Order: sequence, then C-alpha cells, then structure tokens
Amino acid sequence: MAQTRMRKPSATTRKATTGSIPCAVIPDVTPSELAPAEIQRRLRDLVAAGAVVKAAGLARKDPSRLMRGRYAATSLIELFDTRFYLTDYFQTPQLRFFVAYLVQPPGRGGRVTIYPRIIYKDGSLIWRTASHMVSSDYDFWVGKGDVRTWRVGDEEYFESVESTTDIPFEMQSALETVARKTLKIRRERAALDLVLRNAPASRVVAYSDFTAPRRRAAANRRNLVNAGRTVARFRDKKDPSSLEIVPGFEPDFTRGIVEKTSSTSVLYGGKLERFRILSVNRKIQYLFFAGPLQVWIIPPQATTTELSSFGVRTIDVVIDDDMCVPGYEYHYLDDTEDPPVFYSQIPAGFAGPAGPHDPDRADASPWLDKMPVIQEFRRRVLKAKG
Repeated sequence: MAQTRMRKPSATTRKATTGSIPCAVIPDVTPSELAPAEIQRRLRDLVAAGAVVKAAGLARKDPSRLMRGRYAATSLIELFDTRFYLTDYFQTPQLRFFVAYLVQPPGRGGRVTIYPRIIYKDGSLIWRTASHMVSSDYDFWVGKGDVRTWRVGDEEYFESVESTTDIPFEMQSALETVARKTLKIRRERAALDLVLRNAPASRVVAYSDFTAPRRRAAANRRNLVNAGRTVARFRDKKDPSSLEIVPGFEPDFTRGIVEKTSSTSVLYGGKLERFRILSVNRKIQYLFFAGPLQVWIIPPQATTTELSSFGVRTIDVVIDDDMCVPGYEYHYLDDTEDPPVFYSQIPAGFAGPAGPHDPDRADASPWLDKMPVIQEFRRRVLKAKG
C-alpha cells in the first residue's frame, strides 16, 4: 500500500485518546510520488481482489463507468487510515472538483469498499466533499452535509452546517498541490451525476450514509469536544469585540503553529497565507487565512483521527458561526425574487465595499478585525504594527 509521506511526530504531536476515537496531530501531509499508471494499477488490483465500488449516483448500477478514461485516478493522498485516489481537476460553470475514490480498512468479513466522492473547492477557499446534490432544469447546488435544528415555540427550524463537509485541515494543502498539477482544467458535468445522489429540491440534509457515522461517533459523549458545548461565542451578537473562547481552546500562537503554506488568489488580490494552529489544550485546530486585506478563520476542527467514507471528520467543534465569516462574504440584492430581496451573510452594519472581482460579495473585515482573536493573530503571527 502506498504511504503518503509525513513528518515524524514531534514532542507536541504525540498521540492521545479522547474516549473511543484516538486523536493525533500531524504537521503536514503530501501527495504520493507514485506515477499515475501505478496509482491506477493499485486501484484495479483492489477491484480484482474483490473490492466493491459503491457509488451513490447513476454509476451505482454500473460502477465500471468510473475509474477509467478521464475518470482514472492520477494522484494519491493518504491521511490516517484513508486513501484518497484523485482524478485530474475538472470544472463546471458552478464548480471545480476532483472525483475521489476513498478506500478505508476492510470492514467485517474482510471486504474492501471503494467510495467514489466529489471533492471541490468552495468559494471560501476551503476544500469540501459534496454530500449529495440537487440538479434540475431550474436549480443546481451541492449538499452541505448535516443540519442544525432548533425550536421556536411550536415551530422547528434547521440550517445546513457546511463545515461538516470540510476536508480535514491536514490535507488541505495537499489538495492545493494536486490541483496545481492539472495543466488544463477540463469541462466535465457527467461525473457529478455518476457519483452524487440527486435529491429532491426540498432535501437539504444529507442522507444516512453521511449522517450515520456522525451519529455513532456522537453517541459516546467522551468523543465530543467540550462535551458538545460551544467553545467560542459572542457575549453580544452585535459586537465582534465580545467574542469569548473557552479557556484551553484558544489558538496557541506561541507553540501551536504546525503548518504554514501560501498561494495566490484572484478574489483576495494577491498572496494568501494559511496557518494551521493548535489550541492550547491540543483538542482542536484552527485554520487562519491571511490575505493582503483580510484575516479570517475557517471553522475549527477536532484532532480526532476517525474519517467517514466521505473523507470528513465524524466529530464537530461547536462555535458561534459569526466567528468564521470569510474575508469576502455574500452581501447583495437578489433581483431574481419579486420583489427583490436583500441577502447578506455579514452581521448587520459591518459590511465593507463590494469585492473587486465579485460584486455579490462584500469585504467583511469591518467585523473580522474587531474580533480579539484576529487582533492577536495579526499582532503575534503577522507581526502587524499598531
């Protein structure tokens, strides 16, 4: 089995356990150096040895439509006990993505299952896995995983928790590396239909193949981060300076930086740096993005090592969502409605100018830069003056 190259754990990356799911801190993960032909041979050998290809989309009846031709894997990344076999990078008008074939250790009976998935880059610049999709003549969107529900009186409400589809921070940079290998990004639409389950337009929540592993992991309360309670909240929802982080769960800006990478972004106007930073207690990790203008935080992740067949963690970190507003966020008048409806994901009163490359997004730094954790990051990591 091809092993992804990893740095040896340092004194601060020793393994621990939290209940029944082990935890570990890995400084970085890099793609395998195997040639595409060898990567494809290893997948074929798995199938020849009896591995089952379990697609959720149209390929479920004929999986042979995958893993060959333009859908052949050309790269490999391994994290914990999961292998991600990745195709070249594709695009549609709405999405840039890989077809990924996920392989985990054999289940009961010793049979290996290969799970075709779609891994794509979101507008917030984080790599995610699609839980399902809604595709019709009138609509297209990819599923954002699990939902959060709450009640107001007799009414029950729910919203997508998009971070449940975030690929582990440990392999975000590796995915960037693989994406850059594709010299010409090809147009491709059929792969989405082959791989993803096409849900009714009213279906927001993912199906049980995505949610069941999360339910099993959460059933053991020892697995939960901070006993399932929030680790970061605003005392005043209208005041970004009121952000509080539970002691121990703050980012460790002194000894907790385990990875720093950089790239360029047209949307953000130049160089973009990424910093993966552990919490003081090493139970969670943060991913900070720093561009020429903005600094923002991706929703934190646990350091648990269990991944589902979608390649995502089964344990969440609960925070106030407004802690993780992207540098440019949606803020526009939707004139497709009659009458037009104003739509914003930036807290009221804190939207800056419209983005130079996307007029539907506004600068969120008036909100972000008042958060104490962002101020401390700028001062201690970026060494900003003033």
